[in-house]
Amino acid sequence: MPEYDRTATLQPRHRVHAYIDVAVVIVVLAGTNLIAHFTTAWASIVAVPVAAGVLLTLMRRRGLGWSELGLAPRHWRRGLRYALGAVALVLTVVAISAILPVTRPFFLADHYATISGALIASMIVIPLQTAIPEELAFRGVLHGTLHRAYGARGVFAAGSMLFGLWHIASSLGLTAGNRGLTGFLGGGVTGQIAGILLAVTATAAAGAVFTWLRHHTGSLLAPIALHWSVNGAGALAAALVWHATVT
Repeated sequence: MPEYDRTATLQPRHRVHAYIDVAVVIVVLAGTNLIAHFTTAWASIVAVPVAAGVLLTLMRRRGLGWSELGLAPRHWRRGLRYALGAVALVLTVVAISAILPVTRPFFLADHYATISGALIASMIVIPLQTAIPEELAFRGVLHGTLHRAYGARGVFAAGSMLFGLWHIASSLGLTAGNRGLTGFLGGGVTGQIAGILLAVTATAAAGAVFTWLRHHTGSLLAPIALHWSVNGAGALAAALVWHATVT
């Protein structure tokens, strides 16, 4: 394994510092989430990338090494192999799901009503605003601080749970713009709550997979690639299905 458990070797003073680092990262992420979703349009664009950069700089100054952050060059080759495999798998699953009648309605999201908009989102917005900064923050900085404080089990449990909770705000209107989810979960407040619970559960599970890739490869390349391919391929598939349906 590229990582090993350092918690047993930490002195009491250093362990307290590790707990403080975890708390600081969580507070910054919580504040960033609120700023990104409940303030201005510009804040929604820049808040997460800026926070990821600030956290990276701060925790480097606090002593986290490049390997602990998933950015060590020696792990790039292994990370790239898993990244390519993850992208290929996701593209296959999304393509099949967009074709099958039983899953096709779940791609009818009016957020990606145009193919050009979906391309911009997939190739620019999603990687720069979501996949890269979120993975840097969660599987990089948060992963490194949690691993120091609680070891691998703490990373999987707390990291996955926090990643699920991170998506509460972004899932508030999840069912309103998706025909498949509205039909499956219903409308109104009940449907909205069900959509939030589904989103949190699904993203927590995805967070566990991202964490496994990060832990197994020692690199952020694989979780970034998987995160981007799920969101990006989903956006393109949604636009294609929507275009084919409405025309």
